[in-house]
Amino acid sequence: MLLPMAAAADAGVLQGADVFGAPNLRSALDVATGWEVPPPPPPPDNAGEGPDLADVRGQLAARRALEVAAAGGHHMLMSGAPGVGKTLLARCVPSLLPPLASSELLEVALAWTAGGLSRFGRLDPPFRSPHHSATLPALIGGGSGVPVPGEVTLAHRGVLFLDELGEFPTPLLDALRQPIEDGRVVVARKGSTVTFPSVIQLVAATNPCPCGFHDDGEVPCVCAPRAIERYRGRLSGPLLDRFDIRIRMNRVEHRLLSGPPGEPSGAVRARVMAARKRQLARGGVNAKLSRAAIDAVDWSESAVRLLDAAAESHRLSPRGWERVRRVAVTVADLGESAIITDDHVAEALAYRVQ
Repeated sequence: MLLPMAAAADAGVLQGADVFGAPNLRSALDVATGWEVPPPPPPPDNAGEGPDLADVRGQLAARRALEVAAAGGHHMLMSGAPGVGKTLLARCVPSLLPPLASSELLEVALAWTAGGLSRFGRLDPPFRSPHHSATLPALIGGGSGVPVPGEVTLAHRGVLFLDELGEFPTPLLDALRQPIEDGRVVVARKGSTVTFPSVIQLVAATNPCPCGFHDDGEVPCVCAPRAIERYRGRLSGPLLDRFDIRIRMNRVEHRLLSGPPGEPSGAVRARVMAARKRQLARGGVNAKLSRAAIDAVDWSESAVRLLDAAAESHRLSPRGWERVRRVAVTVADLGESAIITDDHVAEALAYRVQ
């Protein structure tokens, strides 16, 4: 295969293909006539890109929740005042995830090519962070003429991060629900229908109110009660129900800001990859496993009793009940436990019941 350099880097994920890159027409003619056979273009070194978990001070509960989310591919929502570290934590997710498999690399390359973009042979999962002013076609896909993929497809097999979730228009957020659940986007146009993949992990951050300081404890909130109600009303119940992990982040003590760095991403990533290995033996990451596969896991009697009691007392929806079970299995995988105990269920419930 003789391709332009950028395209050759993407095509390198194809199995059983000899890919050559030509920087210009003269080089292409030399290759075609047998005068020159250049080596395949090497993928770029992306090591060190993005923040590391060592940059995060304090926030031990949020760091733990992020590790669980990364290990099981769970959707995660962080809430807290401005500046507590929500965005920094979210941008650390790529440093915790394992590289994509060959089949996944091909899926991502095809999705990006459909959008007129290239990842230049990158092996890491995509990380997309659209602004809250993005349009519906930009986020979901579509546009005039030939439909093009949106951010939810460009994040396929990776992470879609929505910062300032409460600032996104409600119709835009509600339009996300179906692609998140189905793992695909169907764009219909006159005379044609296009299906784009959208198997993503959704990570979001939001303030508790328009000013951001409701229940902060240090900075008083200046929002009227009705303004807070309207702000929170943008996040519908069905959308919130799709977040496996929800966590409230508080301010970090000043003494911790100048303290030693936290555990680096590399150490956490090793645990995440070990947990993923156990999940793949079941058939896939816990967030996407079938109910039958979750049922087949060994559950202790105390774990079942605790889960049933919590479902009754907190009125968990069937979806919420199922997602608590999936998170509990991920917690057990991180702890290298073959049996789901009440401790694992208790931690999963803490992420669900606020």
